[in-house]
Amino acid sequence: MTSDNDALSYRAAGVDIDAGNAVVERIKPLVGKTFRPEVMGGLGGFGALFDLSNRYREPVLVSGTDGVGTKLKLAQQLHRHDTIGIDLVGMCVNDVLVQGAEPLFFLDYFATGKLDVDTTVAVVGGIAKGCELAGCALIGGETAEMPDMYPPGEYDLAGFNVGVVEKSEIIDGSAIHAGDVILGVASSGPHSNGYSLIRKIVERAGNPFDQKLGGGTLADALMAPTTIYVKPILALLRAQRGTIHGMAHITGGGLQENIIRVVPDGLGLAIYSSAWKMPPVFDWLQREGKVARAEMWRTFNCGIGFTLILASADLAGVQATLAQSGLQSWTIGEVVAAAGDSRVHIA
Repeated sequence: MTSDNDALSYRAAGVDIDAGNAVVERIKPLVGKTFRPEVMGGLGGFGALFDLSNRYREPVLVSGTDGVGTKLKLAQQLHRHDTIGIDLVGMCVNDVLVQGAEPLFFLDYFATGKLDVDTTVAVVGGIAKGCELAGCALIGGETAEMPDMYPPGEYDLAGFNVGVVEKSEIIDGSAIHAGDVILGVASSGPHSNGYSLIRKIVERAGNPFDQKLGGGTLADALMAPTTIYVKPILALLRAQRGTIHGMAHITGGGLQENIIRVVPDGLGLAIYSSAWKMPPVFDWLQREGKVARAEMWRTFNCGIGFTLILASADLAGVQATLAQSGLQSWTIGEVVAAAGDSRVHIA
């Protein structure tokens, strides 16, 4: 506590520059592991440099930004800070991937009321791990200590990602036609969507985080980091050029609202829920929250984190390639002719 006569400092105002410097020193080796050959310079400059010369004929940059929603509240409640950064990266890079783009670099924003070095390093370490999984460089970011902005122990996260794709290889859904099949790729759980509802359900159930569910606990299932699909999908696109007509990252809006975003007018989707089994965590959420079936489809990914639309003739080869990368997939529906507002039917 300071009096009106004390000399003031930034530390007395609640900002610890030394703690910020300690964070930077501890994350440098983690960030360095994500660097690609195109990165120019190191960590700590005013701007990050990335050399894109001589790699593409007609490069198109694809950018995306996102957060992790109120999954942050759960991470803070459970004191699990080491994987929420993977979620942050996954939410951004999977979006960029939809158009066939390779994520190049990532920047993060971490804000808190009072900087806790260990927590901050754990969070940024997760971001670095996510970047490694995606093959993109963590080339910059901002760590902001802002007294009075956040309650003790809370922090906020945001991420920004830039990718690149050859202009001739952009996947925009224009090649989709009736008769194409929808291939659903497994998620690791809820990923980072629907957590405001999830937290209400968990609270109503009495916060049974240690309850056994599947091969772990409820807490494990809810905090499982978002699957990063980048490397397997990019390998697939290179190996089987032209076979994928459209892709979708299943985020907020679930299967009901995301896939249709890439489908041309005049076409719709028939999705067959019997084609795959929902992971136990979704069954638990639906049962404990008495969540209506339609609400499940438009809130959660229900076990499908990413989808590809392709001709049925190419299905076997694509599934085999995904399986070699360790990704489980199912044929979950097809593209059909559709008119009017109701273009998605889940049976």
